[in-house]
Amino acid sequence: MIYRRKLCPRNFGRLSKNPTLSPPFQNFSSRYPNLCTNELNSYGGRSRFWSSIVGFNLISPKCSVPIKPNFVGGSAFSRLNFSEIPLSVGSAFIRNFSSGKNSDEWTEEIEYLDESGSVIYTGKGIRSVEPGVDDHVMVGGLKKPLLNASAIAKIVEVVKRWKWGPELETQLDKLQFVPNMTHITQALKVIRDGEGSLSLFRWAKRQPWYLPSDECFVILFNGLNESWDFDGIQSLFDEMVQDSSNNGVLSSSACNSVIQFLAKADKMEVSFCCFKKIQDSGCKVDTQTYNSLILLFLNKGLPYKAFEIYESMQAANCSLDGSTYELMVPNLAKSGRLDAAFKLFQEMKEKNVKPSFNVFASLVDSMGKAGRLDMAMKLYMEMQGYGFRPSAPMYVSMIESNVKAGKLDAALRLWDEMKKAGFRPNFGLYTMIVESHAKSGKLDIAMSTFTDMEKVGFLPTPSTYSCLLEMHAASGQVDPAMKLYNSMTNAGLRPGLSTYTSLLMLLANKKLVDVAAKILLEMKSMGYSVDVSASDVLMVYIKDGSVDDALRWLRFMGSSGIRTNNFIIRQLFESCMKSGLYESAKPLLETYVNSAAKVDLILYTSILAHLVRCQEEENERHLMSILGTTRHKAHAFMCGLFTGPEQRKQPVLSFVREFFQGIDYELEEGAARYFVNVLLNYLVLMGQINRARCVWKVAYENKLFPKAIVFDQQIAWSLDVRNLSVGAALISVVHTLHRFRKRMLYYGVVPRRIKLVTGPTLKIVIAQVLSSVESPFEVSKVVLRAPGDAVMEWFKKPIVQQFLLNEIPSRSDILMHKLNTLFPSSAPELRSLSPPKLLMGRKGM
Repeated sequence: MIYRRKLCPRNFGRLSKNPTLSPPFQNFSSRYPNLCTNELNSYGGRSRFWSSIVGFNLISPKCSVPIKPNFVGGSAFSRLNFSEIPLSVGSAFIRNFSSGKNSDEWTEEIEYLDESGSVIYTGKGIRSVEPGVDDHVMVGGLKKPLLNASAIAKIVEVVKRWKWGPELETQLDKLQFVPNMTHITQALKVIRDGEGSLSLFRWAKRQPWYLPSDECFVILFNGLNESWDFDGIQSLFDEMVQDSSNNGVLSSSACNSVIQFLAKADKMEVSFCCFKKIQDSGCKVDTQTYNSLILLFLNKGLPYKAFEIYESMQAANCSLDGSTYELMVPNLAKSGRLDAAFKLFQEMKEKNVKPSFNVFASLVDSMGKAGRLDMAMKLYMEMQGYGFRPSAPMYVSMIESNVKAGKLDAALRLWDEMKKAGFRPNFGLYTMIVESHAKSGKLDIAMSTFTDMEKVGFLPTPSTYSCLLEMHAASGQVDPAMKLYNSMTNAGLRPGLSTYTSLLMLLANKKLVDVAAKILLEMKSMGYSVDVSASDVLMVYIKDGSVDDALRWLRFMGSSGIRTNNFIIRQLFESCMKSGLYESAKPLLETYVNSAAKVDLILYTSILAHLVRCQEEENERHLMSILGTTRHKAHAFMCGLFTGPEQRKQPVLSFVREFFQGIDYELEEGAARYFVNVLLNYLVLMGQINRARCVWKVAYENKLFPKAIVFDQQIAWSLDVRNLSVGAALISVVHTLHRFRKRMLYYGVVPRRIKLVTGPTLKIVIAQVLSSVESPFEVSKVVLRAPGDAVMEWFKKPIVQQFLLNEIPSRSDILMHKLNTLFPSSAPELRSLSPPKLLMGRKGM
């Protein structure tokens, strides 16, 4: 069949859209009886059918109808043999179409011829549709709406072929139909390519028919998320927010999707920034988005930022779901906000959301660590009511909490429950149970658990051994402590310094000198410095008064090359002096002096005090030797004090004043006062009253006893001797009464009364001395007092004058008898009034 075209003048009239078939068409139909009428009608009538058959090169290439349309598949039309249709189709055939303003006008007439040249069918042609203007195609005389599937397929085909760039936009501009947002959205679902999808979307945004679509943004964000293009997500989100500022429409679903995608990708800063933008725009944030942000900040180690998101969630009245509770309750508990966590826990149960095991475990653990053991135990029981079985970490947490709170009985019950449940306590739990019970004094339970610990294969640490050993040492149990020590060393463990110290203190308190020496040598072999520990043991013996053991230990230290300090040497020296071991004391003092230690005035005075109390001449010689060993300037003063003026080259008073001027009273005022008291005791016992009065006078001049004598004009004169020794009190009374007598007799000043404030200790001593010369003083509670006139008359008696002028009485006189009574251990009969030989021998010092 050959067809020819017959050009005719343009007909501006409209042809009917249902043209009738010419006879040749009927003949053609009869030649193909397999083509049913229904199938023809399904193509919009006969004319539409023929246009489909023979018009694949007759319709404009820009038409959206494909060359081989597939409107119906598997029909008789598809089985049609086109080779039987003699069409003359080639490059010589050219269709010219009109693009007049009237979109429905007919442009020319088409004649279909058979092989003989006879006209089979004659019909009018139509113009093609305008791309981007028409939303249909013309089939014959009918407007055929473009199927959405075809439009979508065409868009997808163009995008997949051209991908992106100006060429893609050019091809999209040439589409033979006007797309809408439905086409774009469905095409985006099919494309699944981030770059192509964004190019199509941005092209659509520039079209006048574009409308913002929530679904479209969601599809785009999903595609970008699947391709891990988070920069693209951020860029598209900013573009969406900017567009919303113009049109006032912001996609809620898309915004939430963006935050969720960024949060899952650990983009903390970007996701939080997007979250703030959404909040500022007033867009609603859903629960899942809040949960994703909370989880993100928790994973980043920023719980307080997560709590801030949670508070924003509450402020927005956003409902909490199970995931929110599962996130917030454990983390609030772990951060210490127990009240808030428990409140959420209660709210969770009120909403019939079943708490998970993780929620219970976190609450129990946090409550226990915070010391809320009652609440922790309540939650622990409630958890079991929900059917959850406690885990090993929960048992460990509960036991630790009870142990730290000192509730060892409850911890022990949980310990037994844990083992019954089939859990094996770990090494740390064994250690905690052992050490806690040991430190609380429950050594039986501690040792029982310690034995179980060894049986199950755990090797106790040095800390555990030390704890048990130290507690046994503190309780005085030598045998268990030594057993633990031997077990520790046999296991190859190195005892710590505190362990050795505790063991040595135990052995020292038990006076086991030999065992302590053995342990100290082992400690030294371990590389520890043993000087301090050995000195501590020595101090234990000194404080206990075990001078013999102390001396024995000191000898061991010397033989082992272990040194001690001067303080301990002095302490041991003083202990030997108190115990009367003068022979042992002297070498200690020599060691003390030779080690560049300085003997102070207090130490010298204490030795002098021992000399005052000494009863045996043999011991006196030792004490004199010890005084000389001190090399203190006070000893040279003592030697000079007992020599004559020819040897001293100056009077006694000047000699005493010179010594006391060399004392630093800012540093040694108390020591000087102590020295005066002891020295006056010694001088009185030796019968050296004149020298004693010189010492008292100089001491008073140097204000060592500033408040001893008080002159209250003519009302009352008083002497306070409460802080003086017996000898100092006697000398001060005699010397002061002599001063009072001089004032009253020579100057005529008579006070109303005179008081001697003695205190309860010295009251009887002073009263007995004064009663020997018939004094008018009356004895009251702590004071000897007398009227001034009576004292004036008493001062006029010759015996009183002799007594106060300090003429030394003979041994048979009353005064010396009284002194012998006061100092029976050192009676003057046993002493020579001349200076002792040892003192005389050291006068040149």
